[in-house]
Amino acid sequence: MGATPEPATSQRAAARNGAGLGRRLAEALQGEVRFDAFTRGRYATDASIYQIMPAGVVFPRNRADIAATLQIAAEHDVPVVMRGGGTSQNGQPIGRGLVVDCSRHFNGVLAYDAEGGTITVEPGQVLERLNTRVKADGWFFPVEPSTATRCTIGGMAGNNSCGARSLRFGKMSDNVLALEALFHDGTPFGFGLTGNDASGVTGGARAEDLARRMLALAESERAEILRMYPKVQRRVGGYNLDALIEARPNLAHLLVGSEGTLAATTSVTLKLSRLPAHRVMGVCHFPSFRAAMETTKAIVDLNPVAVELVDNNVLVLGADIPLFRTTLADITRGEPNCLLLAEFAGDDRDALMADLRRLDACMGDHGFADAVVEVPEPVRQKSVWEVREACLNIMMSMKGDAKPVSFIEDCAVPLEHLADYTDAVTEVFTKHGTRGTWYAHASVGCLHVRPILNMKEGEGVAKMRAIAEETSELVRRYKGSYSGEHGDGISRSEYVEPLFGSRLARAFETVKDGFDPDNRLNPGKIVRPLRMDDRSLMRFQPGYAVSRPAKAALDWSEWGGFGGAVEMCNNNGTCRKLAGGAMCPSYRATRDEQHLTRGRANSLRLAISGQLGEGAFTSPEMKRTLDLCVSCKACRRECPTGVDMAKMKIEFLHHYHAEHGLPLKERLVAEMPRYAGLAARLAPLLNLRDRYAPLARLSERVAGLSARRTLPRWRRPWAETGEAAHPQDVTGDFRDVILFGDTFNRAFERENLEAAERVLAAAGYRLHRVFPSKGRRPLCCGRTYLASGQTDRARAEARRTLDTLLPYVRAGARVVGLEPSCLLTFRDEFAALLPGEDAALLARSSLLFEELIAADLATGRIELPLADRGGRVAHLHGHCHQKSFGVMGSVETVLRRVPGLEVRVIESSCCGMAGAFGYGADTIDVSLAMAELSLFPALRKAGPDDLVVADGTSCRHQIHDGLGIHAEHVARVLDRALVPRH
Repeated sequence: MGATPEPATSQRAAARNGAGLGRRLAEALQGEVRFDAFTRGRYATDASIYQIMPAGVVFPRNRADIAATLQIAAEHDVPVVMRGGGTSQNGQPIGRGLVVDCSRHFNGVLAYDAEGGTITVEPGQVLERLNTRVKADGWFFPVEPSTATRCTIGGMAGNNSCGARSLRFGKMSDNVLALEALFHDGTPFGFGLTGNDASGVTGGARAEDLARRMLALAESERAEILRMYPKVQRRVGGYNLDALIEARPNLAHLLVGSEGTLAATTSVTLKLSRLPAHRVMGVCHFPSFRAAMETTKAIVDLNPVAVELVDNNVLVLGADIPLFRTTLADITRGEPNCLLLAEFAGDDRDALMADLRRLDACMGDHGFADAVVEVPEPVRQKSVWEVREACLNIMMSMKGDAKPVSFIEDCAVPLEHLADYTDAVTEVFTKHGTRGTWYAHASVGCLHVRPILNMKEGEGVAKMRAIAEETSELVRRYKGSYSGEHGDGISRSEYVEPLFGSRLARAFETVKDGFDPDNRLNPGKIVRPLRMDDRSLMRFQPGYAVSRPAKAALDWSEWGGFGGAVEMCNNNGTCRKLAGGAMCPSYRATRDEQHLTRGRANSLRLAISGQLGEGAFTSPEMKRTLDLCVSCKACRRECPTGVDMAKMKIEFLHHYHAEHGLPLKERLVAEMPRYAGLAARLAPLLNLRDRYAPLARLSERVAGLSARRTLPRWRRPWAETGEAAHPQDVTGDFRDVILFGDTFNRAFERENLEAAERVLAAAGYRLHRVFPSKGRRPLCCGRTYLASGQTDRARAEARRTLDTLLPYVRAGARVVGLEPSCLLTFRDEFAALLPGEDAALLARSSLLFEELIAADLATGRIELPLADRGGRVAHLHGHCHQKSFGVMGSVETVLRRVPGLEVRVIESSCCGMAGAFGYGADTIDVSLAMAELSLFPALRKAGPDDLVVADGTSCRHQIHDGLGIHAEHVARVLDRALVPRH
């Protein structure tokens, strides 16, 4: 049984109201309006434990769209919830009304003063993009939360975000100069710096009158504000009435931190800061958590810009995550219990290095000699910050139903109480039979802590309430702030009154009523709150259970079943990043939540738990949700919680095609390994397709293969030469290798395999010619079957390949391949198709060509005599699966072995071809859009004599088809560089 749906009568009434509302909005707006169940489901959650199904979702293109949305929503008596990146921890951007997603279209830069250091942006502007733009002029926006790659300026203003460097630069309210916004009825106004009157206000008499009333309210409550507001920097709860009793108040600061409950922001003017010329970091090691807490104040006294905690949970869990393993090994010595990352910044590098020496001396004075690892290099610092920024998500990678839960996450206390406070909270956890995870802003006494609870059970929810009550008391005892960074939302709004007192709570209600008298903007947050333990508002509501699929096609036991794997998505939104890494290429091209790892995971979770109606899991709507997933596997590596959408898509397609049948295009691609031999013999006939336009158009009409796309040319295939090997021929030393000829290189580019043979022979390897134990058809990884969800056929191919290779592997031979998507199937999907030690042994013994060469060159096992390439440049594009498995370094290594060859790695996501994806008539535009994100622009800058290296068959085809540039496999480059033997 899934979660209990709304009664049918309520659903019908909501549908009728929604249909009328949707029509009105669609007629009035330039942007998009969606009221379908799948879209609503994707916007029902943020990164919190809550889930509230909205009435619909609006994607505005301009301020007029938002104004019209507010006006029409008021006519229909529907609330409005403004939303940025949807990364909030406490349920701020979710609600039962209209959700307005500003991130997709309403994200431009309106004004930029490069001399004065100010910038005005629309609320959907992503912080990292803003900083990329202003960096060239020596500026940056210093409020940098760990979600900087995807959080929006509007969301940051709504939450009064802080970031790791708030010790030096403060929080959003310290860096926002002005805001323009809309009242609940769509009337525009603006707030900025003012005196103790209505100057600095735009929008006419209404806005001026409201401004005067707010200033008067703050002045009347001055004594209570001074008495009750926590005296810590990290205080973002309630409304910022304290900002209005300053000598020259800025009324915009009343809206900062208001979580969209007072107005709908349409532009934000920010104060930028100068980029420091240098940064250095010291990684301080501690034998215990309390020791770190007791030493924090002494480190802060050294005037760093940040002091961040990385606790033992992160060190242990992060060591099991490939993306972070190398960095943690680099910065840790021995087995510390936890780390403090101390960053110093400025324009004098020598002074900063002296700061590191002072840090080391400080640690020694506190009994921790030689406990600082210096990290002065920017590249290493970047890697360390990536670990720190992923702390939450690393901890959320815990498998099983019990997860670290956010609700007391960012309480802040004065530094002198930090050690006692953390001890007391730990005792609370112990009392309730759990433990907590700690990380983040030690410098300002704001440690993010999450007790581990099972929110699928009533007992877990009851524990959450009890822990919240007891922690709230501790925060008051230590004169701290219950909401120190992530806002109030649903989790903490109930605790606004206990912290600030009933008098200020009534004042906050006066603020709310002054701006939004009809309670239309994000109701239930900050004032008149929703209950934080109301299970009807949670992602795992009473009765929640996974019912589909009844029988999984792949092995999901590591995650506790397919449902457990889907539920690993905690909505942190890392997949929304627009630069760096490879995830998520379809989102980068479309900016649509539907085509995002998070959006797909949410849709799957809702469908398999029955919350999208009967048959949703195998519905056409779910198919459309997954259509643009190119199975790049970037999420497998880059999603900190380990969501593997490529594998989930295989599972979904298995069930979808079982119910709906397999289209011709998918059938043609899937069966390619079976008919490749025949196709090679018919090559002159089949290759006519690209020479005659009518044939190309016919293939598009019949098989869905775009007439705008050339197809790979069939040729005489590569064939193993020599006698068949036997397992007894394997001597067991490192020289024994089997070259696996994948279908694509075998059928279309045999030169790559021939080049690999020559390079391997030159390096002294013994090539064993292995033929199938049954039949004459070459071995196959089953990748083409997996791409269409035909897991039974893929399993048969895996079994045939495993049975053939296993005797050689057991004898000590290694299997080497050229095509990343094929060879790495041995290391990934084989375990899900044929779980057990046999598949695990093959996985351990299988390497890409460049991995083998790089590893054995590094250990001195082989030598590879290579000639000087005379100052040539090689532009290297990595296949997505190479990146996913962390083997791009091997390609760089072997290319850099070629004398006189300069290697330039292209920072790119998926090329967009992605197997058969780029050939589809329905997907070619997105395919080319992906290529245009970074790959094509980089290659257009290449010189005419430069090399372009791409190990993926599909990558090479995309580059040739889109730019007319011939890209080649690294094996060809090494082969040409071999010094001839005499």
